[in-house]
Formats: sequence, structure tokens, C-alpha cells
Amino acid sequence: MTLTRTNLEELAEQAGRELEDAPALDILRWATETYGPRFCVTSSMEDAVVAHLASRALPGVDVVFLDTGYHFEETIGTRDAVEAVMDVNVITLTPRQSVAEQDAEYGPKLHDRNPDLCCALRKVRPLEEGLTGYDAWATGLRRDESPTRANTPVVGWDEKRQKVKVSPIARWTQDDVDAYVAEYGVLTNPLLTDGYASVGCAPCTRRVLEGEDARAGRWAGRGKTECGLHG
Repeated sequence: MTLTRTNLEELAEQAGRELEDAPALDILRWATETYGPRFCVTSSMEDAVVAHLASRALPGVDVVFLDTGYHFEETIGTRDAVEAVMDVNVITLTPRQSVAEQDAEYGPKLHDRNPDLCCALRKVRPLEEGLTGYDAWATGLRRDESPTRANTPVVGWDEKRQKVKVSPIARWTQDDVDAYVAEYGVLTNPLLTDGYASVGCAPCTRRVLEGEDARAGRWAGRGKTECGLHG
């Protein structure tokens, strides 16, 4: 059965209410049973927690990674390791332009002069194009990461992309993540043990200071807290 936009939105709203207190694995089982191959997981390769959870619900699940051309070497290494050792199908998306082509059109270091445009070109547009074949996608968003994510539903409607958006670990804390990583030996980005609490593109990410929230190291000093993928 082909699901219409109305069907998808109604399913998302109902699931968001019914699964609010459900374990993360149950949320992902619901998503994989409901959408099957039209469901994917997105991962920034900060860690592979959601990808690992999803592989338990649907072995061979698609894991979508955005290669912006600006990633730390450690992030690309994490992606490669996840692809090698986990029961997932890693799909790497790239922007329409290479960094050199973007520099030629917009000038070098667009990320410093207009980070919103840089994110739109290298993250938002590639993801929108890459999600075309899916009805639902999962993220690793958590409510405790920053004030802008405090109301993240475990299942919601992504109005921008007209898809169901699943955030199975929305209710988790960092302690929950750490416990899961320890229990299952889940791969994490080495930068997380080097002062980085959130890992994005290298030019726009710094280590966090004591007492700062996990997202404080992203676009520091630029008055920007999100790349546009999540609002």
C-alpha cells in the first residue's frame, strides 16, 4: 500500500503519542515494521548508537551519511569502521559541488562568511535529495543536547521534507548513551574523547568548555545553533 502524505502525518502524530515512553529499540522496531525499506537512519558519525539500534531492529538497514567535504579525518574513519563491522548499508551523500567548485563560485571559506548558505548547499540540499526514496528517517537527536532540541518528539512529522521523522533516543541522556556504548561496544568518534562534545564540520567545530552544553562547540561565535537539517 502506498502511503499518502495525510496517512504518513497521521501515523507520525499517533505514534508520537503512543511511543513517547517506549524503549528506543521498540520505537525503531515500529518504524522498520511500518516502513520497511522506505525507512533509513541518518548518522553524522559522532557515534553509531542509533545505527546500531536500528541494525537490531532491521539488519542491513540503510544508514545515510552526509560527506560535506569538510569533515574531520576521524569522522570519515568512523564511517568506514561502521560500514566494515556493523550489519548496516552505509550510503554516503555528497553535495552537488566539491569544495573547490563551491569556492570558485562563492569565494573561499563560505562557512565563515555565510554559514547558513554553506550548510544549505553541503548538508540540507543533499539530504533532501537523498531522502527522496524514503517515507521515514531516523536521527540521533536528544532533548538534553540544547534548548533548541528540548521538545523533540520520539516520532514526529518533518514538514520540510514531508516525511516521518523518528528520534528514538530523544529521551536519553548522555549517561544513557555512554551506558549503551559500553554495553554493546558501539563505535564512537575518537574526537569525543578529545574535548569535543558534538562533532560537525572541522572549520565550524571546536572543543567545549566546562559547563557548556553539548552543542556549544558548533558554530561558536556565529549566532547559529543548527545547520538546518533539524529546523
